Amino acid sequence: MSFSMPLNVLFGFAGAFTVANLYYNHPILNILADEFNVPYEEVSQIPTVMQAGYAAGLLFLCPLGDMVKRRAFVLGLVFFTATMWIGLCITKSLAAFTAISFITAVTTVTPQLMLPLVGDLAPPHRRAAALSIVVSGLLLGMLIARLLSGVLTNYTSWRTIYWLSLGLQYAIFAMLWLFMPDYPRTNKNLNYFKMLWSIVTMLFQEPVLVQACIITFFTAATFTNFWTTLTFLLAGEPYNYSSLVIGLFALIGIASMFCGPIYAKIVIDRFVPLFSVILGELWCMLGITIGTYTGTFTVAGPIIQAFFNDFGLQSAQIANRSSIYSIAPKARNRVNTAFMVATFCGQLVGTAAGNHLYARGGWIVSGSFSVGCIGGALIFCFVRGPWEEGWIGWSGGWSIKKKSRESADGKGDDKAVREVKITGDTEQAVVNAQDAEKGLETYAAEDGKNPVRALKEKQEDEETQSAGSRESVKEKDEDSAPQSSSGTTIS
Repeated sequence: MSFSMPLNVLFGFAGAFTVANLYYNHPILNILADEFNVPYEEVSQIPTVMQAGYAAGLLFLCPLGDMVKRRAFVLGLVFFTATMWIGLCITKSLAAFTAISFITAVTTVTPQLMLPLVGDLAPPHRRAAALSIVVSGLLLGMLIARLLSGVLTNYTSWRTIYWLSLGLQYAIFAMLWLFMPDYPRTNKNLNYFKMLWSIVTMLFQEPVLVQACIITFFTAATFTNFWTTLTFLLAGEPYNYSSLVIGLFALIGIASMFCGPIYAKIVIDRFVPLFSVILGELWCMLGITIGTYTGTFTVAGPIIQAFFNDFGLQSAQIANRSSIYSIAPKARNRVNTAFMVATFCGQLVGTAAGNHLYARGGWIVSGSFSVGCIGGALIFCFVRGPWEEGWIGWSGGWSIKKKSRESADGKGDDKAVREVKITGDTEQAVVNAQDAEKGLETYAAEDGKNPVRALKEKQEDEETQSAGSRESVKEKDEDSAPQSSSGTTIS
């Protein structure tokens, strides 16, 4: 099954304008209040309801990607979401609008099914670059939704953006129908409730996953904290910017995201994931520190923060995903669910804490909270090294270079690398190396076993069987050998 750049871009585009469904209402809540003739407090519940629906989809729909064929599953969810979206375009009832918003948010989790699929389809040594395109699409959708909604509603009716979204969703459905490849189920006989429970058990078995979840929790909190409180800063003294100008700040974040795929290919694919995560956190710290402590008197501070905070978040997420997708190839959707739930919780904490702290102490206080969050993320980066197999420590060394350039996490099959060196860097050698690496990843139990652990178990079983076979042959030879009258074996 081939994986091409056009298919990668299609997944990124689909992810961007699917996840955008959650954010179109954010800049136009005041207009929706006027449209439905209700107080602002009533329409302010719409983003909360959609976040709750998205969380429900993450928990109860995304894990199904490990049980069913993802092409049919994704296409069904996209078509259902688009069809339900018609109700948002035409309803004149706030209750109906809120209810449909919840339902569509539940089924808007299709990008979180595409990411593990990219992990399955992309060669391990190019996984970070492939994931970066889809992750860039997700972050792009979060920002471009606010931008498009604000601009279009400023000049036309608010329903225009919803009709545009409807057209985009049916276009995505058509393109996925034509070009999305089929992929076999990774687990055929897995019980649904057992599968959900396995997400919890993985958090007690996989140190890499737990470390990634904690880091993304802290980092995601800084993202929503910044974009929530930025409006308050720019709308007040000394800036007094209009809502249109404030919305254009999203272009800065969008610009940083276009750097992601290039950065992933140059940096993330070349070094162990933890090194790239640390670099991403340092980019965040640079932007947040400058923006927090200069933003009250120069607009250059928020501009720098918008670029480096988004760039650092994207870098850390790509590296973390590249790492965690290597631990359980047949459970990638469940691994992704755990990671995204942690990210989502971080976003909620960032929004709530940012609003509360800004109300109490202003821009510097809320920004200092983000500085503390990045500090917390860095602490957990250094608690466990890139080669450590346990929960805490740096056993295995400090090296940032991959032991296997052909693997996603740098710990791949050295045999594949040796084959490339021996036969030369020919196309066939590269294919052989990729096949060997894919073989390592896919040798895992139906319940999603760590491939490295599974390989060790396989080698131990083979050694045991080999030793048993040799012993049996030896005993058979001894029994069948002619013996002298004294009973000694004649050699």
